[in-house]
Amino acid sequence: MLISGSCHCGNISFRLDWQPDPTEIPARACSCSFCVKHGGVWTACPTGALFVEIRDESRVSKYCFGTRTAQFHVCAVCGAVPVVTSQIDGRTYAAVNVNAMEAVDPLLLKKASVTFDGEDEASRLRRRAKGWIPSIRFAGSDA
Repeated sequence: MLISGSCHCGNISFRLDWQPDPTEIPARACSCSFCVKHGGVWTACPTGALFVEIRDESRVSKYCFGTRTAQFHVCAVCGAVPVVTSQIDGRTYAAVNVNAMEAVDPLLLKKASVTFDGEDEASRLRRRAKGWIPSIRFAGSDA
């Protein structure tokens, strides 16, 4: 299933090739203050591939906080956060915000609240390496 998405103004867009076609899409509403304030509800397909296109790199802010192990790609024009990436052992992994997806049947989304409070950095990186999208390609960006 090919899933398209973008920030509100389209400066940051993505295409997620979800393989195999999903019977449901897990949607994790993170309880951290950043995700709560930005409406971050994240999903990833560890067997999929993600293509991210950035029209104007100068209008993208890469925000890190806490353990500084994730970069939230924030559109400086509209303020939306469609993609988050993490560098793990020299490889980029990603998750996408379900609120940035277009034309996805809402019945596919299985939303759940999650908290990662108390998770140590090594456990966090192992979880991401196992569950996030491992095949990422960026255009118009150095990621």
